[in-house]
Amino acid sequence: MNTFITDPRLTPIKEKITAGIRLDAGDGIILYQSHDIIGIGRLADFVRRKRHGNKAFFIYNQHLNYTNVCVNHCRFCAYSRKKGEDGAFTLSIDDVTEKLMARIDEPIREIHMVGGINPALPFEYYLDLLNTIREIRPNATIKAFTAVEIDHLAGISGLSLEDAIQKLKDTGLAMTPGGGAEVMSHRVREQLFPRKIGQERWLEVVRKIHEAGLTSNATMLYGHIETIEERVEHLIHLRSLQDQTGGFSAFIPLAFHSRNTRLSHLPSTTAHDDLKAVAIARLMLDNFDHIKAYWVMIGEKLAQIALNFGADDLDGTIIEEKITHMAGATSSKGLTRENIQNMIRSGGFDPVERDSFYREIG
Repeated sequence: MNTFITDPRLTPIKEKITAGIRLDAGDGIILYQSHDIIGIGRLADFVRRKRHGNKAFFIYNQHLNYTNVCVNHCRFCAYSRKKGEDGAFTLSIDDVTEKLMARIDEPIREIHMVGGINPALPFEYYLDLLNTIREIRPNATIKAFTAVEIDHLAGISGLSLEDAIQKLKDTGLAMTPGGGAEVMSHRVREQLFPRKIGQERWLEVVRKIHEAGLTSNATMLYGHIETIEERVEHLIHLRSLQDQTGGFSAFIPLAFHSRNTRLSHLPSTTAHDDLKAVAIARLMLDNFDHIKAYWVMIGEKLAQIALNFGADDLDGTIIEEKITHMAGATSSKGLTRENIQNMIRSGGFDPVERDSFYREIG
């Protein structure tokens, strides 16, 4: 692999990786500072292929966003609205039923559901959401509610955090998505999302989710005001919790889209930024099985290339994505199974359809 390394600072990192030695924060900073994108990619691809060979995973899933009314008013968000504001919406249970029934003939294996922190909705609404999905899609995994939403639901339920999670689990929740932490930095939180729970509470909620026997994903929103050091610190926080619980299934780097936000003056992430985010995650998160290239945020073509930079999963068909597209994403709102399989095959990998827990679909 040294043949492909042009930045000599990567050589000690390469030696650690080939020896199976965990990278530290200093290594992560060097990786982010380096412009040797091919060298970084080769290292990430080496680790990726040791774990997954030539396989690249995807899932047939459907996204549901039940409300965009939210009291947090994060500066980076183009999705949220105040109650009564133009464009605000909250789905009724009948609306959710209609969206699910519209796709009932498709082999959907996962329902991915998130929304805003809407104080008008009682805890029973969320239980009704879960019950409705479970009744209509009994064989689909329900992956719903970020740690921020779970914290809110515990607060309105009258239950302890542990009991609220258990109640949601008993009603059909099987997994949680990874959003809400954004970048674990007190500085960034104060400037961009001061009303949202902080990193300590986010980690506590996710720990309780794992202790309840639920798996979750993890994410990092990058490309706004965060520093390289804050990105690395975020990854190390996730890695530490994974050492303790083993409950994270996959990590998804989320490229920030600034259009229609209060940070619209910031430039878009570059291809180097996006490929580095995937590759460095693969190298730093040595206890995570899967790294996703989220095609919704970085586009289909770059996601395909990211399979050579440490990613082993393209997420899924999505069908209807709102949050990123309201911030100006130009990717498709959904892909067919054939679209994703073609992306994987034409990139030189073997497509593997999976369920939410990475069990392969024959």
